[in-house]
Amino acid sequence: MNSNDRANLIKRINTLEGLTDKERSALLGLLRENKTYGLVWEDKPEYVEERLRDELPILTEVQERTIISEDKDAPNHILIEGDNLEALATLAYTHEGKIDVIYIDPPYNRGDNDFRYNDNYVDKDNPFRHSLWLSFMKKRLSIAKRLLKNEGVIIIHIDEHEFDALNMLMETEIFTRANCLGQIIWNKLNPKGDANAVAVQHEYILLYCKNKESFNTSLNNLMREKPNAVKIINKAKNLFSKIGKTMIPDDVKAVISPFEYPEKTLKDFYVTYDLQLVNKEFQAWLKRSDFSEGEKAYQFIDENGDVFQTVSMAWPNKETPNDDYFVPLVHPINGEKCPVPDKGWRYPTATFTKMLGTKEPITLLPNMVIKGQIVFTTGRKGNNQPRNKYLLKDNLMENTPSIVNDGSSNDKLFKELGIEFEYPKTLSIAKYLLKNVIPDAECILDFFAGSGTTLHATMQLNAEDGGHRQCILVTNNENNICEMVTYKRNKRVIQGYTNTKGEKVTGLTKNNLRYYRTGFVGRSRSMQNMRKLVNLATDMLCIKEDLFTEQNTFGGQKTYKGVFRYFDDGKKQMLIIYREEAIDKLVDIIYDLDITQLIKVYVFSPSEDPWEGSFDDVSDKVELCALPQAIYNTYRRILPKKKDTVVMPEEDALATSEEDKDLFNGMLNFEYDEEA
Repeated sequence: MNSNDRANLIKRINTLEGLTDKERSALLGLLRENKTYGLVWEDKPEYVEERLRDELPILTEVQERTIISEDKDAPNHILIEGDNLEALATLAYTHEGKIDVIYIDPPYNRGDNDFRYNDNYVDKDNPFRHSLWLSFMKKRLSIAKRLLKNEGVIIIHIDEHEFDALNMLMETEIFTRANCLGQIIWNKLNPKGDANAVAVQHEYILLYCKNKESFNTSLNNLMREKPNAVKIINKAKNLFSKIGKTMIPDDVKAVISPFEYPEKTLKDFYVTYDLQLVNKEFQAWLKRSDFSEGEKAYQFIDENGDVFQTVSMAWPNKETPNDDYFVPLVHPINGEKCPVPDKGWRYPTATFTKMLGTKEPITLLPNMVIKGQIVFTTGRKGNNQPRNKYLLKDNLMENTPSIVNDGSSNDKLFKELGIEFEYPKTLSIAKYLLKNVIPDAECILDFFAGSGTTLHATMQLNAEDGGHRQCILVTNNENNICEMVTYKRNKRVIQGYTNTKGEKVTGLTKNNLRYYRTGFVGRSRSMQNMRKLVNLATDMLCIKEDLFTEQNTFGGQKTYKGVFRYFDDGKKQMLIIYREEAIDKLVDIIYDLDITQLIKVYVFSPSEDPWEGSFDDVSDKVELCALPQAIYNTYRRILPKKKDTVVMPEEDALATSEEDKDLFNGMLNFEYDEEA
């Protein structure tokens, strides 16, 4: 339809009789849409979404299911039982912009009792089958995107039933084509037995990032170990084991002789002309050395593989460079011996920043010393360009391929763990993806947790590489899945279990697991609902701050759950004030405290103001946040629209009780005002 036809039709709709204002508005809205590429589907109301128009979700910890490690540094993994739309809303408050990797395996919508919408399974003959699935996914993916860090990635398993729809949804509604990292074909090796024609033996894995430019700052992302990595490592170990004191060149011996290193120390030094592994103590000598044209310059790398050097320079203007000519690899600290050559640096700044794996841009100065990952040497290699030499660990990696062959299954593992679950992700593919997509991820989310494979894989990776990844799982409890599958599996993985052979399998004990359920508070802003939301939000605040160690006293003052609570794990502190009457007393306590970092203070306030004036004398010791307004602000951005009504506090169900009055008048020395 051209613009003139559209304009004429708009005029006719505006003058057409028999339409309600709502109907007229809907028709005009459809006409004014200018989408030329993307998906169109019938959006069906979802029960859980309608509930969120009237109620706000919260999280409550199930204390009896908490598993706490003896290791004080163990990561706090979170398992949430509830509808994932409700749970994602709470995480939008606690984790917006904090998630590195979202890894999900949503229902494939095969029409085989694998996808429920509004409590009913969607079968193959349902005319709205694909529309229901798209409505379901878009609501959840829209919130999920908010949770990702700027450099974060979402990984989604899917098969042929909804691959096209999902890819289009991600590209046009959630992300953009520019943020697509590609698709991996997961070759499961075992063809499906119910095929009528082609026997499909693969599934798809879609990868999208929130911001591709930020994602690309790390060379480690989407990399995997080369298949022959082990052989390379062993070869290098054999080479270095043959290099000892007797192979140290005479000119190097002359330099190190004044240090009078004992023979035992010298055995730790491995030296070659191109690549040397030496102790950091040599850096002092390295910085004050005078390098001149024609002199061989040694590059020094400590036993951990760290290099003290600047990036290599391109060949200076020289008519006949030869193999004996070496540009110094480590610039003297004053920068006078190695000015920037006429031809400039070998690579531009952006390229060096990426190769060195740094987050911030590098300023390339002649006297800059970088502790980096890459060794650059100069010399001839069929032309006059520098020859690049990389550290061993960089030679062991390659880009993640688009096809992954993995015929493993969880059958044996599940049998040993005593659980049953259809269509689980295999542990091997989960580990492979989490390890290679963002290897140094800090926080991982799976809101279609199912059997809990993502947490199992996270804990195994931490055990293997010493990482401290945290995992958050969300699943409903349909057919007791959350309790009897997700929780049961990971509890046994943490605590250990006995396999089918009667052998004891050691648990991954350096992990904490905390179990939560979703709950609700009325959405209307009565004083009763506001106070109830603040009181019930405590567990969400603990998740938000990753702080769970509650103390019984604060500055010598006993805490009271209806008045204030205090959390301190030795690294950070959080104070939650439920009753504004307690503020003055607590400010006096804070004033006398000798603290080294700010105390995060969440305080009840019926407005945006966290009683800032009352905390003026201790403003340098606290970071204030007014509740419940901070939660309302988050929910307003993501929950279905409904006009909130402010109800005057004529009835405050959480007003101070007679018992609380005694607390105020007694131990806390508060004077209680009946009119407060």
